[in-house]
Amino acid sequence: MTTVYFVRHAEPNFNNHDDMTRELTEKGLEDRKLVTEFLWNKNIDLVLSSPYKRSVDTIKDFADKKNLDIHTVDDFRERKIDSVWIEDYESFCKAQWEDFNYKLSDGETLGEVQKRNVEALNYVLKQYEGKNIVIGSHGTALSTIINYYDNAFGYKEFQNIRGVMPWIVKFVFDGIECIQIEEYNLFSL
Repeated sequence: MTTVYFVRHAEPNFNNHDDMTRELTEKGLEDRKLVTEFLWNKNIDLVLSSPYKRSVDTIKDFADKKNLDIHTVDDFRERKIDSVWIEDYESFCKAQWEDFNYKLSDGETLGEVQKRNVEALNYVLKQYEGKNIVIGSHGTALSTIINYYDNAFGYKEFQNIRGVMPWIVKFVFDGIECIQIEEYNLFSL
């Protein structure tokens, strides 16, 4: 069995509109200690992450304290919405969840994000079979992964976790077959 803990990043600074460099807020930096506490006794073998700063920084406290390197995987990045910041995120988001092929002119569909993330996950599962793995992730990217294995996870469920940062989802795999998914809201443990 392979266990993967996807960690959705802690609270980011939304005033920074650059996806790659968007940093954590002071609250986010403090809340990442909840991630360290949760993962501490999970016998983690490997730490991977989206290359985006907020994801790396959310798991950095844990990785540093366990003397584990963080290896970034570009395909675990968040979806690209467009080349410009959009103001009406709610309408855009709902449209994407209603149609996994919907996108703005310079963005990605949820179907593309899901395919990219699941292919990266399958590669990791084959490379590190039997390991306990942490992957720094994002709300939408992670939600599309959950949806891939459980299509009951949709827009409503995504809305329920929108403000939960950090958030951890544990997947257990037999080979590349997902046999268990558990969600953890670190603020209610």
